[in-house]
Amino acid sequence: MILKQFYLNCLAQASYLVGDEETRTAAIVDPRRDVDLYLDEARELGLEIKHVFLTHFHADFVAGHLELRDRAGATIYLGARARAEYGFTPMKDGDTLQFGRVRLQVLETPGHTSESISILVFDLARDERRPHAVLTGDTLFAGDVGRPDLRASLGWSATDLGRLLHQSLTSRLLPLPDATLVYPGHGAGSLCGKNISAENVSTIGAERRSNYALQPMSQDEFLTLVTADQPEAPPYFTYDAVLNAQERPTLEAVLDKELTPLPLSEVLDRAAAGEQLLDTRDPADFSQGHLPGSINVGLGGQYATWAGTVLSRERPIVIVAAPGREQEAATRLGRIGFDNVSGYLQGGIDTRGGAAALTQIDRVSATELASQLASGEPPIVLDVRTQREWQRKRIEGSLNISLGQLRARSAEIPRDRPIVVHCAGGYRSSIAISMLQGHGFERLSELAGGMSAWEAARLAVSEPVA
Repeated sequence: MILKQFYLNCLAQASYLVGDEETRTAAIVDPRRDVDLYLDEARELGLEIKHVFLTHFHADFVAGHLELRDRAGATIYLGARARAEYGFTPMKDGDTLQFGRVRLQVLETPGHTSESISILVFDLARDERRPHAVLTGDTLFAGDVGRPDLRASLGWSATDLGRLLHQSLTSRLLPLPDATLVYPGHGAGSLCGKNISAENVSTIGAERRSNYALQPMSQDEFLTLVTADQPEAPPYFTYDAVLNAQERPTLEAVLDKELTPLPLSEVLDRAAAGEQLLDTRDPADFSQGHLPGSINVGLGGQYATWAGTVLSRERPIVIVAAPGREQEAATRLGRIGFDNVSGYLQGGIDTRGGAAALTQIDRVSATELASQLASGEPPIVLDVRTQREWQRKRIEGSLNISLGQLRARSAEIPRDRPIVVHCAGGYRSSIAISMLQGHGFERLSELAGGMSAWEAARLAVSEPVA
């Protein structure tokens, strides 16, 4: 048996290949939308991808099940409660799929979603009775459990799904042998949980001992615990969950249309007509010069998540990227179903030839900001980190509006004083300041290095908020 994990850092997402050398057959579980890596790996191992499973309709990314169906001829398998526009094989509790010395057995584990399943993996050459591993999707993570509050807009309350989740964990997963390996659908940084460990594999025994949500408690106590303090979910989550149940164009077909080079004049015309300019360069490069109206979401961070948070999927997007990175930028948007790219700036920002005036961002050091705050006309310090981060440590007197809420709450920011924007290290603040520029804010500057630079300069940090 071959069991391999593929981990995508940008989305903190894990997918799996389960293969059998005897029959040269492979199944892929929870693939991302750009599926070349699975096809290449299978080819290298001498396997044929015949099966593809989704543990549930993912909210945080568009899965690659249709791509593997079309490119490899794989059969799609979903939980028996799933409803989809495309053809699939429904798998109810206890159903199995065996190829050679590998057996996959489905456990219905609703809670994160109503159709969620987990998949027991048996290596029959070692043990026919006890599973080698369980692929838990978003039901159980290392250090956490799946959040039950992401389906409210689709008619499911967090309470109803939370009760199902408690039952799934206690009656379906915890009874498994302690040595059973746990391979989850996400790791640290995913917004599908609030306390996910940096470890990408665990065991049932380890989770039973250390996972805060698996300790003995009543169902009501469990509900209170797992629904509290969940991270803010981006607006595209519901859209992606629905899209994963629909027939749609494959990523390959989408990119064929999107990767169109556009001259600067056309990019400016498109921006004037209301298209979104997405500048994917690093914040430092963006600050030195960018096209007016551009939103900066750098490829070096959680690009897809933040692009999906601050951009509209209804309006076309023109990509501005460092030359050679245009396909990466479009592909990573495609992973979250943003298939509305109309093209990219040909040659990147360096080929502007003086035909367009560039906008810059003033950056101040931590010591410069401290001096400004001690002056007679101190600036407003806008902290765009999450409320939880702000409560733990903050610059005294700062205004906290998280980046995810900035568009809706920009009216709360005074316009009669200079504004210095910061986050933890500079990634989110660059996004925020580019958005504020687009809303007509003036006298903007950015704290270079963010809160990390402020602390490194040994400047005062306020006490935590009770």
